[in-house]
Amino acid sequence: MDKYLGIYIHIPFCASRCAYCDFYTLANRDELMDRYHRALLTHIREASPQLQGFYIDSVYFGGGTPSYYGAARLVELFNALKKHGRVLKDAEVTAEVNPDSITQPDLMRMRAAGFNRLSIGAQCADDGILKSIGRRHNFARTAATVESARRAGFRNVSLDLIYGLPSQTREGWADTLLKVLALKPEHLSCYGLKIEEGSQLWIYKDSPFIPDDDAQADMYLYTVETLARNGLKQYEISNFAQPGLYSCHNMKYWTGQEYMSFGAAAHSYVAGRRYSFVADADKYAEGVLNGGTLIDHCETISKFEQASEYVMLGLRTTRGICKEEYQAVFPSPFDAAEKMLREFYHRGWAVENNGRWNFTPQGFLVSNTLIGMLLEALSNQRQAVGTPWRSGDVDENQSSLFVQPVESVTLFNGIN
Repeated sequence: MDKYLGIYIHIPFCASRCAYCDFYTLANRDELMDRYHRALLTHIREASPQLQGFYIDSVYFGGGTPSYYGAARLVELFNALKKHGRVLKDAEVTAEVNPDSITQPDLMRMRAAGFNRLSIGAQCADDGILKSIGRRHNFARTAATVESARRAGFRNVSLDLIYGLPSQTREGWADTLLKVLALKPEHLSCYGLKIEEGSQLWIYKDSPFIPDDDAQADMYLYTVETLARNGLKQYEISNFAQPGLYSCHNMKYWTGQEYMSFGAAAHSYVAGRRYSFVADADKYAEGVLNGGTLIDHCETISKFEQASEYVMLGLRTTRGICKEEYQAVFPSPFDAAEKMLREFYHRGWAVENNGRWNFTPQGFLVSNTLIGMLLEALSNQRQAVGTPWRSGDVDENQSSLFVQPVESVTLFNGIN
């Protein structure tokens, strides 16, 4: 049976490294771009046989800074994917762009090729804070980029924002939200700053200039309330969208659907296996072009692990989880989780609607702890009662938690 698949393509190149970043990115390595690009094109072509069993309904170019890589390269990669895979005509096709590395002609070229969604790295509306964290744009440039996107025909524009930045106050964050909402985005991603070891901000980890947990919590709850009043509904811990305009691609991660990735440090989940490529662009290119080491890690995900991930990832979303879906993946009692979720309900951390459980904004604030408690309860119950396993309980060929039926579709090449 044909299934849907998401595609992620990692572009690690950046003009410079931001102070908070701990992702695999490369600054000042422009000389590697052409070879890396050849490797990506080759890898997509070689993956054609694996792609034929799927309809591709989402494509995401992330980084790094895909816009710094260049619109011409992005379009060439997307065209290769259309040639070697079955990309739906109405697929969600997203590119991350930074205001300092995208132009009106770039956006028009991308839109003409089939890109229909942008994720703009705005981060903040305070120019002083932007400069302090190493961003190369100001807020005026962010606003100009949104306007350029509209002129190019983009009708689904998301902005990335970070709260809890150095020296940022609650009032400053409120001002950022006010200015960003004036741009009328269809989607916002609002992330609390986490200072990771390896980032430039690590030396300020315990600094009084960094808003503490209570301040971040206040900013978060204000965000949920303010965006809801302005028509952007929360559908995941950090993501908000106008009705029907949530990120189709990111929902694949959170609902256990399949995705295939290309590029250094990229992760995939296909046919019950999770694997990642080496986090080194030179080695990735060498592996693809000359047969060197390419895979960094590969594992088969057991049914119990899939069920645990269903709980962990599903509770990141406002869609939440339910007993029937859990047991469709792993036929084991869900009673311990339901008992604990009812306790969470009485504490104001969770709500239930027609058998589905999801966290409240207050619950999202402590979700890591709550999810850990749920997983421990399910694991203990499993060990106590054993696993009522029968070979017919679960379809072993069903690697996604939610397999959507494929109906009539239209591909980019015009085949129906």
